[in-house]
Order: sequence, then structure tokens, then C-alpha cells
Amino acid sequence: MGAPQGGRRSSPQLRLLRYGFTDPLAAERLLQAPELAPLRFDPVLLDALGSTADPDLALRALARIVEVLDPSERLTLLSTLTSSKPLRDRLLGVLGASAALGDHLVRHPEDWHILVTYEVTDIHPGIEEFSRALHEGIWGRRGAGLDRADALRVAYRRCLLAIAARDVCGTTEVTETAAELADLATATLRAALDIAAEEAPDDAAACRLAVIGMGKCGGHELNYVSDVDVVFVAEPNGSTDENKALQAATRLASRMMRLCSDTTAEGTIWPVDAGLRPEGRNGPLVRTLSSHLAYYRRWAKTWEFQALLKARPVAGDEQLGREYMEAVSPLVWHASERENFVSDVQQMRRRIEENIPAVQVDRELKLGPGGLRDIEFAVQLLQLVHGRSDESLRSGTTLTALAALSNGGYVGRADAASLDAAYRFLRRLEHRIQLFHLRRTHLLPENEADLRRIGRSLGIRTDPVEELIREWKRQAREVRRLHEKLFYRPLLNAVARLGPGETGLTPKAARARLEALGYQDPGAALRHLEALASGVSRKAAIQRTLLPVMLGWFADSADPDAGLLNFRKISDALGGTPWYLRLLRDEGAAAENLA
Repeated sequence: MGAPQGGRRSSPQLRLLRYGFTDPLAAERLLQAPELAPLRFDPVLLDALGSTADPDLALRALARIVEVLDPSERLTLLSTLTSSKPLRDRLLGVLGASAALGDHLVRHPEDWHILVTYEVTDIHPGIEEFSRALHEGIWGRRGAGLDRADALRVAYRRCLLAIAARDVCGTTEVTETAAELADLATATLRAALDIAAEEAPDDAAACRLAVIGMGKCGGHELNYVSDVDVVFVAEPNGSTDENKALQAATRLASRMMRLCSDTTAEGTIWPVDAGLRPEGRNGPLVRTLSSHLAYYRRWAKTWEFQALLKARPVAGDEQLGREYMEAVSPLVWHASERENFVSDVQQMRRRIEENIPAVQVDRELKLGPGGLRDIEFAVQLLQLVHGRSDESLRSGTTLTALAALSNGGYVGRADAASLDAAYRFLRRLEHRIQLFHLRRTHLLPENEADLRRIGRSLGIRTDPVEELIREWKRQAREVRRLHEKLFYRPLLNAVARLGPGETGLTPKAARARLEALGYQDPGAALRHLEALASGVSRKAAIQRTLLPVMLGWFADSADPDAGLLNFRKISDALGGTPWYLRLLRDEGAAAENLA
């Protein structure tokens, strides 16, 4: 700790310890520097520093920023810092949570002004606001003196600074932060494509190129640092030969990717990954729409339709992007009719877990047991099985889809609430880990100082390290329990095996199914179905999930008509209880045995 001779600390150092500094001697020296003289005895500043995730880190970064400012700008910053609580909270909050953004502000100290303007700070910006900020940073006054690629990187970090400031101050919650990061990524891809078109106008004129966002970017739930998954689709423009148009589109797409992923003195943005395209890395980077469709109809594997669940147009030709979505969406929502669909998705999840290095599995927030992937895979499997007949489930955003599954009776309210809370906790934890160095990682650190900073950033102050680990393990256990319950629910296989039109239970579809299954009195059976499944109650919604499968089980019994009649009687008697329908929905053996 660097205590004075004899091991006794001075009164100022003891005060700094109480504010949360772990190296009070170093902090005292920094506060005694001439540049920070106006703040030396300011209790408001010390309170603000003590509220950050890492007061030592925040003070060191502030001293570096102040040192590189000219005297006039330095005085302005320090004066505003003491008089403006919003700036104090935003600036020090970011500096205490992110060494990488502290380095950015040392390199571009004038960017502190963005934290006291309304540019992209005090509102919840979307794609348009970020696009304006990037345009000004690339082609406007702020881009002067920089080449286009570096101007994009600097402008991106400036926007990221504002997002992080809102995040660490609690102005936005985790789903809003993830959505803002996805919108910033969308605006960045558009700007990068504009730069590529500016550099190669002949290529831009030869083709129509659409960029389709996939993964977390497509799902509007991006991390601070993540591969941005995309797929490219292109068509000739005018009378251009198709091969030449595809070559031009490939050059534009390749340049756009490099602009985002290359590293220079101004750092990097993130890798753009086109590995989800047809044939993966072995296939052409850019295809026509008809080529995409030919592949998906004939060759695509189950996981590729699962990936398309999150697809959305993000950049390039808007009309072509819409045409792509209109063409592939029906394929996504009929994927569950494929043979072995459910088991394929379940096997994919098992393979992901098996490929985690043994030394990392206990620290994996994303891929490990009880991690984010468990929630995402469970939600996506339920969506794909039930979404072909229920359009309310067709969201690419995990928590939106989870809420729809709960509202529709496909997931119990308590289970959905637990998964929602766990997902938010794990995503906040993931964000705080990535924010420090702005590096792509999903591993919980082992270093105690890192754990302390992360715990404090999440509001844990009494014992940040122990409480953080305890809460993470508790949430992981709950996620794994619910994942096993939902992801391997026996009913899913039965629902997936239903033919087209058999899942909706419209009167016409129900009568056709009853007749095909051999019910002796389809009219009476139809009345039972209407009594059980009509209306907007949660009980009716769960019955609409159960009945298409149970009709088949009744048909295998000695008297299908009697089975359905008795099921109605039992349901009328027990349907209002909190356990009856939940048991049948969640425990496939119970429902089949009852039938």
C-alpha cells in the first residue's frame, strides 16, 4: 500500500481509504499535482470518485486527461466537474469502469464535452442519431485531419463513450444499453459501407448490396465488444452482368468489413463476421437472393434456420433487404417441421458445451452450463416449435420473445420471471467485464482486483468479490435448472411432429385433424375443443398448446371420443388450480399418461 514509515497512515490517506481507494498514497500524490489543485480538498469530488467502480483507476485517468489539456480547456473541465453533477457522475463513472475509454479520452481529451451535451447523451438515441454523429465525425468538422477509416473509429468511440456513461450511471438499463449498441453497430456498418462506396464509386454503381444483421446485432441485443454477424445479398444494378455485379459487391463488402475490423493507432471497432452465410467460410461472401433461397431450401442445416431467427436488414439497399426477409422468413417458421428438428437443436447445444476448454468452463458466462446460451437456446427452441402457428412469438430479441412465450402460456410466469432476471444479471456482468479493456470476452476474471471493480460497478459494496461470485453461481444454478426443464420438455417433440395446420386448432383445422385421427363424433369433439381452448385466458392459451398433441394420444386409446370428453371434465374441475395445466405442459409423461 505504500504506507508512511512505521506503517502508520496519515489522516488524508485514511480518509482516502474510507472513500474506497486501495492505494491511498498514490491517490494523495495525484491530488497534490498542480493540475488537480482546484479539486484537492473538494469533498464532492471525493464522494463522486468513491462511488465509482474503481476510484484509483478513475483518479489516474482524470489526472492523465487534465495533464494533456491546454490550460484554458483544463480550467473549463475542472470548473464544470465541480459544478455539474451530471458530468461528474458520467465522466468519473466511465473512468472508473473502463481503462480503454480512459485511454480514448487521453488521446482525444476534447471528447469530454459530449458528456455535458444533449447530442447523444441525455436521450435514448437510435440509428438516426448515431448516424448523424458518425457523419459529423467522418465527413464533418470533427473528421478534419483524419483519413476516413480513422475518423470512423474515433467517431465510433465517441458514441460508445456516451452509451457507457448512461450505462454506468444507471440512466439506461441493460436491455436499453444492448439495443443502443446494436443501433450504433447498424449506423457504423452503414457509414463503413458509405466509405467503401466513396472509395469505389464504379463498384457501388454496378450492384445493389444489402447487409443482413444476424446474431446479437440482428436481435437488437449487442454486447460492448462482439463479433457483428452479417450476411450479404446482392443483385445487379441496371444492365450490369450478374457476375460483374457480384464481384463489385464482394469488393464493397470486403472493404466494409476491413474498415470495421482493422486495427490502427486509433484502435479497432469490432470484427465483422460473415461466417453464418450459406456454406459458411467455404461459400462465396456475396450471393444473389435466388442463390440464398436455393441453398436454404435444399442444403441448410437446422442450426442455420435457428440463426436466421434473428436476421434483419441493417445496411445497404433497403428494398433488397426487405425482399430477403420476406423470402427467408417462411422458411424459418416451418423449420420445426424438419425431421429430428428438436433433437438437432438440443444436440447443437450439447456440442457447444463439450467444446469449452475444461479450464474455462467454470468461468464461462456465455457458453457454459447456466450461462446466457442456455437461456437463448431454450427461448429459441420454444419460439421455433410454437412460432409457426403463433406469430406473437416471432421476435429476434431474447427477452421480448420470453415475455411473449409467457403471455402465450408456453412458459410459466414464475419461470419466465426467473429467466428474465437471470438474463439481465448475466448481461450486465458480461458488459462490465468487456467494458474495462473493450475486449471480446465472456470469462469471469480470476484476479481479485478485477472482481472487486466489477462487483462495485454492479452496486455491490459491502463485500464485492464474495457477493458477486455468490450471486453469479446462484443465477447460473437457476438458469441451468430452468434450461433443463424447458429445453428438454418432452412435449416439444410431439408438437414439432404435428403437420402444417395441425397446431393452430382453428375450427377448420381442428375438424380436419379429428376426422383424420378417426374420432367417431367430430362435431361433439369440436365442441369440447372450443370449450377448452376458446377465449383469451391463460388457461385457454395453455390448452391450445396441449390439445393438438393430446388429440393424437387420445386417438391411440381404446375410445378417443371418451378420452376427450373425460379430459374436458377433469379440466373443468381442475383447470383453475395453479398446478394442473402447468404439470401437463411441463411434464410430457404426465400428459401422455393422463391421455
